Amino acid sequence: MLVLDDAYKLIIADVCHAYQILKKGGLKDENIVVFMYDDIADNPLNPRKGVIINHPKGEDVYAGVPKDYTGEHVTAENMYAVLLGNKSAVNGGSGKVIDSKPNDRIFLYYSDHGGPGVLGMPNMPFLYGKDFIEVLKKKHASKSYKEMLIYIEACESGSVFEGLMPEDLNIYVTTASNAEESSWGTYCPGMNPAPPPEFMTCLGDLYSIAWMEASETHNLKKETINQQYEKVKERTSNYNTYTAGSHVMEYGNKSLKPEKLYLYQGFDPATVNLPPNRLPLDFKLGVVNQRDADILFLWNKYERSRDKPEEKHKILQEITETMKHRIHLDSSIELIGKLLFGPNNGQSVLSTKPRPGMPLVDDWDCLKSMVHVFEKQCGSLTQYGMKHMRAFANICNEGILLQAMEEVCVAACSGHNSGLWHPLLQGYSA
Repeated sequence: MLVLDDAYKLIIADVCHAYQILKKGGLKDENIVVFMYDDIADNPLNPRKGVIINHPKGEDVYAGVPKDYTGEHVTAENMYAVLLGNKSAVNGGSGKVIDSKPNDRIFLYYSDHGGPGVLGMPNMPFLYGKDFIEVLKKKHASKSYKEMLIYIEACESGSVFEGLMPEDLNIYVTTASNAEESSWGTYCPGMNPAPPPEFMTCLGDLYSIAWMEASETHNLKKETINQQYEKVKERTSNYNTYTAGSHVMEYGNKSLKPEKLYLYQGFDPATVNLPPNRLPLDFKLGVVNQRDADILFLWNKYERSRDKPEEKHKILQEITETMKHRIHLDSSIELIGKLLFGPNNGQSVLSTKPRPGMPLVDDWDCLKSMVHVFEKQCGSLTQYGMKHMRAFANICNEGILLQAMEEVCVAACSGHNSGLWHPLLQGYSA
């Protein structure tokens, strides 16, 4: 089962590539469920119409990918229904669900933007950590699987599981980053290796290409979950350069780690003579903070429009408006902190991190309510503003009432015109 959003090509490419690995591994389409917004392959900005690549020298990974849930049907509610095998709860799409049996193993790969406690969705609301864990508990209670392996690509993805993920669900999880850091895009313009010159976007995410390129170049009947975890952890750290890499984390039932990967990802006969755990690359990759991938894309688009003044002006305006909204979000959150906790304490309270092993927030319903109130007055958080979820969590943890939050949001954002970032257009994140 694969999930992604519609923001930029790297995430779409990751999921399509993952499908191809499972398909080569012998899994049948009837046993694979794909969620993808599907607005990239035929996009006018795609230099290779109908083609998506995930590596500078990679082949098309889009061909043959099932379009089970696309466009408006890529939602958290549909994902929950599919995972639980609840056909009656699915809204649109192919109607395919994970109708697993007690002896089945499940592999779930999720690639999207993220923030403290949340994973992104192209259609609001976000996926919240507490809700996701509750779905996993329901799946376990239904006795409809034997074991589950989950890979999560997103910023602060560890925060979705930290202090929440039980060890008795027969589920093992790895995440691209810990609870406090970004994940990273790679194979971007200007990097080495760079995408083909006609491409303006990054082609993949560091954690995702680490596990996928590992799976393609290893004999998965010999390689264990633990061996892939260790190698992916090394590569995602960009060989211990954490300023340009992230900490791969693990949660859940670690007793599954000695199992062979083919039980979850299948086995490609072409890899029979390959070693179990050697990565083909041992050099540092150029990376970009995943939250800045959109700005990098727009900048490359701007650079290539020098001979088209009208288009250049339009792109520059888009960059300017995007940056203005980012600045507005940052400054509004800062002001709200000062109004609630005083000028000397505001920033420290909003940035407080929970102790290791503790969840982000005590009351997840409060978190959703605070986010909703903020967006109503100040505009959509966007994938960039997801980083501020910790601030809202801390406002809840400090016992601030919803009415008080609404008052300071009005004070901080009165007179601001959200424009394209109004939640009535973007949808509410909670």
